[in-house]
Amino acid sequence: MADFPTWLAALRRSHDRMAALVDGLTDEQLALRSYADEWSLAQVASHLGSQAEIFDLYLTAGLTGADAPDEDVIVPIWDRWNALPPRSQVADSVTGNERFVSRLEHLEPDQEDAFALSLFGSDLDLAGLTALRVSEHALHTWDIAVALDPAATVAADAVELLIDTLPQRAADAGLPVPGAQPVEVTTSDPVRTFHLTLDPEVSITPRDAVTPDAAAARFPAEAFLRLVAGRLDPAHTPLGVDAADRIDDLRQAFPGF
Repeated sequence: MADFPTWLAALRRSHDRMAALVDGLTDEQLALRSYADEWSLAQVASHLGSQAEIFDLYLTAGLTGADAPDEDVIVPIWDRWNALPPRSQVADSVTGNERFVSRLEHLEPDQEDAFALSLFGSDLDLAGLTALRVSEHALHTWDIAVALDPAATVAADAVELLIDTLPQRAADAGLPVPGAQPVEVTTSDPVRTFHLTLDPEVSITPRDAVTPDAAAARFPAEAFLRLVAGRLDPAHTPLGVDAADRIDDLRQAFPGF
């Protein structure tokens, strides 16, 4: 995994992109449905804002040796953001995300080294926490962007980092597809090779090369990242995807969040 400064730089760029994306949107645009079916563009921004507030609590916990906040703390934060009017959801999200990123940027080296947090069943250092935030932020920013431009893609600098986090994401989010055979996936931009199993469990394992005679699929790395995040429906599948005989199984394994 990349180090904390690398993840932090990616998070800064993702925030700046999101802030520029929503700047100047009309009320009608804010009400458009995002890629996340149940959320408008304003509601996606609201989620990014509430999560910035929650990640700020995670940061405090990891710096002070406290436990991560539980649902009794988190649910009221979501409720408060959900109750905001759309324009406030967007404006407050930009402000809240800027505050969180700026706080990370101003940590002292001894704070970076001392950070430790148990979260979602894993022990995280500061790079791990920031990687989680980059993943969430970059994909939800795409949820907004693609509603405004159907050709939008997840930012390349985020893809470059997130492609190597897919083994853990698959273990957390993949759903088995009974009877589905393994598949070897090769990506481009960046180049990676993965072995996927779909039954009896979903796993993604990095490989040095494709296994001879194995069923193969090819994806731009950006598209493969979106596949694992449940964001590769037929309307948003680029021409560079070559997985015609396996794509239905793969989409079934990764329904998204």
